[in-house]
Amino acid sequence: MTSLSRRRLLAAASVLLAGGLATGCGFRLRGPQPLAFSTIHLGISENNELGALLARRIRASGATEVVADPAQAEARLQILRNASLREILSLTGAGKVREYQLTRELGFQLLDNQGNALIPPTMLTAQRDYTFQDERILAKEQEEELLQRDMQEELVRQLMRRLAAVRQ
Repeated sequence: MTSLSRRRLLAAASVLLAGGLATGCGFRLRGPQPLAFSTIHLGISENNELGALLARRIRASGATEVVADPAQAEARLQILRNASLREILSLTGAGKVREYQLTRELGFQLLDNQGNALIPPTMLTAQRDYTFQDERILAKEQEEELLQRDMQEELVRQLMRRLAAVRQ
């Protein structure tokens, strides 16, 4: 057996061993997490970007169906706050803005069909910083839009994890 084939054999064995150890400890890739309720009403329109994203994620989570009538839902998600904020972080010596901090806030609560709180009013936040340059205003506007979308995705992932943790 040559040294090259020994190295390949050793590398393959180590990969198999690592895979066996990872599965033996209970590790598995995170997939869609099923929700504890079969129907949910969203307190936000699916025509809204946030509402469409939430509805898509809930439908992808498994057997949960998004219903339009709150009376038919086992759970009702109420969006209490959905806001984007932009604050100045620093200025140049000439008094022009150098950096902004973007903040996205999502407040919500989850109620059962009797009106009892499954998740009390909760506020989720995401923040991003970015530098600003007057010479590249169009590029910086696009960057800000991408950061806003990224923060919204992050908040929806956090919300979905909280919904998946609910046990009725």
